[in-house]
Amino acid sequence: MREQSPNTKSVLEQFSSAATAAGQSAQYDITIGTTKEDSRAVERELDELMAEVTSALPTDDVQFDDAIIKENLDEILLMLISLHGETHGKELLSDLTHLFGAQLSPGTVYPSLHELEDEGVLSMHAKVRTKEYAIADEDYVRTTVEQTMLQHLAFGLLLYAFLPRL
Repeated sequence: MREQSPNTKSVLEQFSSAATAAGQSAQYDITIGTTKEDSRAVERELDELMAEVTSALPTDDVQFDDAIIKENLDEILLMLISLHGETHGKELLSDLTHLFGAQLSPGTVYPSLHELEDEGVLSMHAKVRTKEYAIADEDYVRTTVEQTMLQHLAFGLLLYAFLPRL
């Protein structure tokens, strides 16, 4: 016999309480463009965000395959750039590997960065050997991230509601 799993509402409540436990408001008070010079501070912040997500889920086995990372690459890049304030492609590739275990090629990441720049979402500052990217349109970033989050939550809840029928 299958063990009774928690209902959808309780999982959503757990997720919500974990997200707000760190003092975040229910309005998703996200500061875009934080200028932290120490890349370790950003790495710690990314680790804390991932820990919040995994603690809210009813499983310890949270993994992201490369396909889902590629499908959501723009949103992930926007999140990472927002946390860094200003960063370059090599650092973003490193973050993708560290946070998601994704081994994406520069040929996958850089075209997304260039497209976001062409759309006016990112600004690019040419340095001596690198190009530094920063958020240029905070409203677009917030709207895009919120829409993607709602779509993924809704899809996840649909799959979760289906599980008892198996």
